[in-house]
Amino acid sequence: MDAQTNRSLQQFREEVGIRFQLYNSLFTSLPFHRIEKTGILLSLLSNNCEEGYKKNLSPIRIIDEFITKQTTLTNDKEKTDLLFRFVQYVERQVVLFDALEDAAFNQVNDLNGVGTLKHLESEVIRENEEDLLAEKLKDFSIRLVLTAHPTQFYPGAVLGIINDLSKALKENNSSLINSYLQQLGKTPFLQKHKPTPFDEAVSLIWFLENVFYNASGQILSAIRTQFPQAVSEENPIIRMGFWPGGDRDGNPFVTAEITSQVAEALRASILKCYYFDIRRLRRRLTFTGVDTVLTELEQKLYDSIFVPGHKMELTKAELLSTLDNVKQTIIYKHNGLFLHMVNNMINKIELFGLYFASLDVRQESTVHGKALHAIAESGKALPKGYAELTDEKKIDALFAVTETVSPDLIEDPVQQDTLKVIGDIKKIQSVNGEDGCNRYVISQCNSALNAIEVFGLFLLAGWKTEELSVDIVPLFETITDLEQAREIMRTLYSHPVYREHLKRRKNRQTIMVGFSDGTKDGGYLMANFGIYKAKKELTAISKEYGIDVIFFDGRGGPPSRGGRKTHKFYASMGKDISNEEIQLTIQGQTISSNFGTVDSAKYNMEQLMNAGLINQLFATQEETLDATEEQLLLELSQTGFDLYKGLRDHPYLADYLIHASPLRFYSETNIGSRPAKRGGASGLSLKDLRAIPFAGSWSQLKQNVTGFYGVGTALQKA
Repeated sequence: MDAQTNRSLQQFREEVGIRFQLYNSLFTSLPFHRIEKTGILLSLLSNNCEEGYKKNLSPIRIIDEFITKQTTLTNDKEKTDLLFRFVQYVERQVVLFDALEDAAFNQVNDLNGVGTLKHLESEVIRENEEDLLAEKLKDFSIRLVLTAHPTQFYPGAVLGIINDLSKALKENNSSLINSYLQQLGKTPFLQKHKPTPFDEAVSLIWFLENVFYNASGQILSAIRTQFPQAVSEENPIIRMGFWPGGDRDGNPFVTAEITSQVAEALRASILKCYYFDIRRLRRRLTFTGVDTVLTELEQKLYDSIFVPGHKMELTKAELLSTLDNVKQTIIYKHNGLFLHMVNNMINKIELFGLYFASLDVRQESTVHGKALHAIAESGKALPKGYAELTDEKKIDALFAVTETVSPDLIEDPVQQDTLKVIGDIKKIQSVNGEDGCNRYVISQCNSALNAIEVFGLFLLAGWKTEELSVDIVPLFETITDLEQAREIMRTLYSHPVYREHLKRRKNRQTIMVGFSDGTKDGGYLMANFGIYKAKKELTAISKEYGIDVIFFDGRGGPPSRGGRKTHKFYASMGKDISNEEIQLTIQGQTISSNFGTVDSAKYNMEQLMNAGLINQLFATQEETLDATEEQLLLELSQTGFDLYKGLRDHPYLADYLIHASPLRFYSETNIGSRPAKRGGASGLSLKDLRAIPFAGSWSQLKQNVTGFYGVGTALQKA
C-alpha cells in the first residue's frame, strides 16, 4: 500500500469513522419513541447475526432466537414493528455516514493528485507536450447523461438533509447537527406515491442547479486559464445530458407533453442560475458603463423567468455579447477588476446555453416498427404492403417519404406518442436551441432497418431530409447485437442518403452500448469483452468510411452494470478505440454518491477528463491488447458465457427469482416511474425484465450472479 493510500485511509478513519461513532451516539438521545431501546437491540442483533452466520443458521432462525432471547415480544405484529424500527434506524445511520463522507471529501481525497487536471498539467509539462494537449482539448469532451433509473432510494427531502448536514459537519456546528439529526428522525423515507417522470426530472434538475452548474464552470475556468486558445464555444469540453422526460423505453408514462414540460423546466432552471449570477455580478460591478448594462440584462432574465406569458426573446448570443462588452469595458476602463467573475459567467453560458442539459429521446425499436406498420395500413405515405417488404425495400420506402402524417392516424397511444414527440423535438429546438434536444436513441437496435425506421418517422412527422438536425443513435445491448454492430453500421455508412445525413452532422456518428443489458444477456466477462471488441470493430469500420465515431456508454453503479472505477476503464482503452469523447450515463444513487457536492463532482469529472486525455496523449502500443491477449480474453469470456447461458436459459430461473427474491415487489415500490419490465404482458421473461430489478434481485439474495458468475470457472480453465 502506497503512502498516499495510507494517508487517505487514516484521514477516512479520523474524519468519517471516528466522527460517525461520535454522532451515532446522538441517535439514542433523540426524543423519539423507543429509539434508545432500538439502538441497543440493534447492536445485539448485529452480534447475534455474526454468531449465527458462523454456525450456519438460517436467517429465520437467527431472528427468532434473537427475539426470544432479547425481547418479550410474542405476536407477529410486535415483531414486525421491531424489525421495521431497525430498518428506520439503520436508514438514518446510513444518511449520517453519507453526510460525513461528503463533509470529509476534501480531506480524504487529494484534489491535486493522480487523475486530476492539476496532475495532468504537471505530466504534460514534464513531457513537454503542452502544445499537444492544447490541440487535443480542441475536440475532446465529456458528456455526463443524468438518468432517473430507480436506484435512488432517498426521497428529495432526505437528499436536502444530507446536503445541509454535510455543511454543518464541515463547520463542526453541533447545534445545527443536532437539529438536522432530529429533522432526519421525523422525516419519512417512504414515498407514498410513485414519482411521475416530471417529478424525477425535477429531482435531477436540483443537481444541475446546485452541483454541476458550479463544478463545470470551475473546471472550464481552470482550463481556460492554462490553455486560453484550446476551448471554444463549439466544443466546451463539458456537456450535460438528460434522460428523465425523454427516455420512454418501457415507460408509457413518459409522453410528448412530459418531454416538452421537462425541456421547459430545464430552460427555466438555467435562466434562474444566470439570473442569480447576474445579481451577484451587479453587487461587484458597480462601475459607470457597466452597472446599467447588467441591470437591463437582469430585468430581461427576470421577465423571462417570472412574468407569466412573457415571450422568450433572450438568446444565448445576446447573453454572450452583452457580457463580452462588459468584459471589454472592465479591461480598458476599470483595471480588470472582478474580471474573473465575468469570465466564469461567460464560461457557464457557453457550457449550458439556454437548455442546461441536452434532452435525449429514447424508444425501443419494436415500437417504431409497429408505428410504421400502422401508418402503412392506413394507406398514407407508405406502400400498403409495407409489412411484407424485405428490409432493403423498407429502407428504400422510408427514405422516399414525402408526405407528413398526423399522429392521430395511429390508435395505440405509445406508438402515437412516438410520432408526436418526434414532431415536438423541432419545437424544443426552436426555443432551447438545437443542442436542447438533438439525439434519438434506439433501444434493442438489431438491424440497419431499425435505425432507418427512426429516420423515416422523422420524415413522416414533417422533418425534411436536408434539415434533420438530430443524431440517430443505435443502442447495441445484447451479445448478438454487439457481434452484428459492425455490419449494421457498414450498411448505414454505405447508404447514400444516410451518408449525406452524416455529412450534415459533421461526419460524426454516436453509438451507444449497454453494459447492464449486455451483462444480463451474456454474463460479466462476455458483456465487457463483447463491448470492447465491438468498439474496436466499430472504430475501424468508421475510419474506413471517414466517420468519427463517438461511443456513449450506458452504465450503472455496480460492476454488473458497468460501474465502479470508470475512469480507469477509459484510461485503458488504447489507440484502437475512439476515445475523443467520453459519454456515459450517471444513474440513480451514483449521482448523489459520486456527484452529490461541488467538490466531489469536480473531482470525479476531472478523473474522467484526465483518463480520456491521458489515453490520447500517452497511450503506447504496449498498453493495447495484442492478438494473443485478445484471444485469451475471448476464450475466457466464451467459457464464462457458456456457464452463464446455462443458468440464464434454465426453465426455472424466472420462477426462482420470483419466489426467492424481492423481484415481484419491484413494481410495487414508489422509487421510480418506470415499470419493472418492458411491455404489458402478464408473464415474466428475462428478455423483457429491466436490468435494474434483475441485478437488484440477485443483490438482495447476496448472490453475485450478475457481477461475476462464470468468471471463476473461466479463470480455472485458463
